[in-house]
Amino acid sequence: MSVFAALGDATRLGLIVALCTAGAMSTAQLTAGTTVSRQAITKHLRVLADAGLVRDIKVGRERLWAFDPRYLQEARQSLELIAQQWDHALLQLKRAVER
Repeated sequence: MSVFAALGDATRLGLIVALCTAGAMSTAQLTAGTTVSRQAITKHLRVLADAGLVRDIKVGRERLWAFDPRYLQEARQSLELIAQQWDHALLQLKRAVER
């Protein structure tokens, strides 16, 4: 799932945190106070957008980026399903060992 790959980078994860905390922000706002260039931030935002985690919003001449939680919810549900499957497999292994 591309969501996990997108969130596997510390810079992209930081962008998600910033957007969740502050709401929609421009590339300039996301770059402020960092050592990361606007060009690099833009590339990271495109990866996040391709994964469905952010979307861009045109406000006049400015483009703002906003967090979009839909695919993150799907990823969470996938992880919960995997956790349930592991729990079931471990329980069966425990029963087999105890026999």
